Parts: sequence; structure tokens; C-alpha cells
Amino acid sequence: MPRANKSGTGRKGHRWVAQVKTDSTHPPAGLFTKDPATIARVLASRKVSPKGPGSGMRMLTYFINRAGKGLSKARRAKLERAKELLAKRTRGSSQQRRKGHAKAAGSR
Repeated sequence: MPRANKSGTGRKGHRWVAQVKTDSTHPPAGLFTKDPATIARVLASRKVSPKGPGSGMRMLTYFINRAGKGLSKARRAKLERAKELLAKRTRGSSQQRRKGHAKAAGSR
């Protein structure tokens, strides 16, 4: 009995990510070819990611998934480093919101 393809398309070699069509945000052209710090900074900005750094993290993850096996090891390493930097920003911004919320709650 043949196993079903995880992607759900039923065709071997086709991935779900190739079928996604989105028009929500537009990072600057060539952004993903820059250094990790620049990628993280730009994706964390409200101009590119209106919903915050978490949205930028999803864009970066989507880009890595979309590129798939076509990424060189060096380029994938740069993008993974950018994800780490962006994750730090995401954690930092959520901790700041909680501290601000705690201060507001304590002043009641």
C-alpha cells in the first residue's frame, strides 16, 4: 500500500509552499541576500511587518521553506542566523509589553 505524500497534493516532489499565493507584505527587493543583522532589523520594522517582529519571522521562515533544497549551506546558515536575531527581537518586544502591562496594572 503506497504512503500518502505529506504535502497532501498526492504528487511526489510537489510542496504545499509552492502553491501559496500571498499579497500581504512586501519586503524590499534583495533583502534576503543581505547580512543577517540587516535582514532581522528590516523584518522587525513596522514598515515591512505591520504586526511586529513575529510577522517578520513568519516571512523569513516562509522564504526559507519556499527556497527549499535550492539554498546553499552558506546562505541557509545566514538566514538561520537572521532568524535567531529576529527571535531575540521578538522575545525582547514581548517582554517589554509585559513589563509595561505590569506597571499599568500595578498603578491601579
